[in-house]
Amino acid sequence: MKFEKASTSIPDQIKLLKRRGMSVDDESRAGHYLNFISYYRLRAYWLPFEVPAEEDGDHAFRAGTSFEDVLTLYIFDRELRLLVLDAIERVEVALRALWAHHMAMKYEPHGYLDQGLYQRRDFHAKDVASLTDDFEQSRDTFAEHYRNKYTNPHLPPIWMTAEIISCGRLSKWISNLKLRADRQAIAKPFGLDEKALCSFAHHISHVRNICAHHGRLWNKRFTLTMTVPRSPGKLPVAMRDSDERQLHNTLVMLDYLLSIIAPGNEWKKRLVALIDGCLLADPASMGFPKDWRTRTAWRVAP
Repeated sequence: MKFEKASTSIPDQIKLLKRRGMSVDDESRAGHYLNFISYYRLRAYWLPFEVPAEEDGDHAFRAGTSFEDVLTLYIFDRELRLLVLDAIERVEVALRALWAHHMAMKYEPHGYLDQGLYQRRDFHAKDVASLTDDFEQSRDTFAEHYRNKYTNPHLPPIWMTAEIISCGRLSKWISNLKLRADRQAIAKPFGLDEKALCSFAHHISHVRNICAHHGRLWNKRFTLTMTVPRSPGKLPVAMRDSDERQLHNTLVMLDYLLSIIAPGNEWKKRLVALIDGCLLADPASMGFPKDWRTRTAWRVAP
């Protein structure tokens, strides 16, 4: 089928929304946001308000839907992404530090390059090739200093490498380690089994990409999910009856890890306040179980 949809001006976009049943009280304000956010991006936030249209191929909104409702959901999702990205940053930094320290102490500064330490040598070769590209293109002071001063090994020691590789690549370096004892040593400070940590590291690299590229997060259904940890026991209890393809379990895990990395943090308090402040953002759309407010995992100090 050939794509034949015509381009639509912002005034015509507003007319279209109104024809489909959305109330737009301030057309100037709506035009401002359509101009600086775009119709297509905002469309993801009015989908929950859509109902079947009388005419096939058209769209309609349920009675009472307003442009302000859509904007409220958009702003909620933006604030949620920023909050999640804040937590992921601290978890990612901690994971880099634990990986680099363990490998350096056990295998020396460049031991991580030894193919014999990995389950899949072909995967390791790809990771090294990716690291080589990133290192050679890096303009960080430490990278330039290493390149100018040392010729062998070509790649830097692991504590420098930990500052260069992406979150996604980091999860692959860890999960590909041959010895479970190595993976377990990295997971131990978090009180997790290595399988749970590797699964979560892979999952948050996906979530991080969504946040970094300003994607919709609030009611997202993930294709790349995380394994529900068996221990500590409070984690499977907190995740019971939740939708494993949505955000709830990710949030529980981030809060748990932050309690270890940054004791006394108020991240969960900020998250609950954000949810409470937006009635349109139904927690069920994020995979929250019905009784989430009564669960210990979500209790916050006054």
